[in-house]
Amino acid sequence: MSSETDYLVDRRRLKRRVTFWRVMAFVAVLLAVVGAAVAVAGRNMGGVGIPQVARVQITGLITGDRKTIDLLKRVQKASAVKAVLLTINSPGGTVSGSEEVYDAIRELAGAKPTVAVVDGLAASGAYIAALGTDRIIARQTAMVGSIGVLFQYPNVVKLMDTVGVKMETIKSAPLKASPNPFEPTTPAAQAAVEALIADTYGWFKNLVAERRGIDAQGLANVSDGRVFTGRQALPLKLVDQIGGEKDAVAWLETQKNVAKNLPIRDWKPRDGSPFGLWSAAASLAGAFGFEDVAAVLRAAERSAQSPVLDGLLAVWQPRG
Repeated sequence: MSSETDYLVDRRRLKRRVTFWRVMAFVAVLLAVVGAAVAVAGRNMGGVGIPQVARVQITGLITGDRKTIDLLKRVQKASAVKAVLLTINSPGGTVSGSEEVYDAIRELAGAKPTVAVVDGLAASGAYIAALGTDRIIARQTAMVGSIGVLFQYPNVVKLMDTVGVKMETIKSAPLKASPNPFEPTTPAAQAAVEALIADTYGWFKNLVAERRGIDAQGLANVSDGRVFTGRQALPLKLVDQIGGEKDAVAWLETQKNVAKNLPIRDWKPRDGSPFGLWSAAASLAGAFGFEDVAAVLRAAERSAQSPVLDGLLAVWQPRG
């Protein structure tokens, strides 16, 4: 009887030890997950709290996506950010998307000194974005401009005739869904598209004239759709200075009274909520046998993510 009692006592003692080490292991993993979450958040926020110059990159196709607009808003509101370097390397994008990015940059520049640095290309919609800053600096061999508007759509009428297929359409008015790729473009549809192009092109040119202080003759010289090197763009008033990031910082320090030698921090769009790491922590908790803790972690993640919604994109393109 005594032997059996001793056995049960030893079993309980062993079980307590196993439970203790399971708890300690889970706490260690949880701390690691929390540390990783903090690191991700810090990277996305550029090291908030440290007086700094924020570096924001505008690259790829510009669509006015929510992540980019949100990034510009966060930089604008960050009290630690004393100035902004907008690094641009983009062929442009949609008209409405570029307008939205321009508006966000104008608001940003109204709050903090903002300089555009053209590293490689600032064409069309990307040049619209650059116009929102206080100053445009471009490298000698960078390309800027492409002031113009483009509307493209395929026409597969001949192909459909060849294969013997015809698209029947019933519409409320002759110009509804015109032009479209399944029928010849009528003169009325052509004129309607040309009117859209002319109106948007006029808006683009007026923006260039207003922001760059270019007269009518100068505007005519730069708005035929071509791109210019930085060297060509300088006398045409499309850029303010030849140089790079170092020159942009020097201008901020001398002309905008930005403190010298501030660190330059990269600010990036949120690449997914760091709270997603809590899902991993919940899985680990379940693996260690703490199902109640896992349920709480999953609920916390859902709660943290629920307000994060992507807005609709306004894309200017032909639709069939």
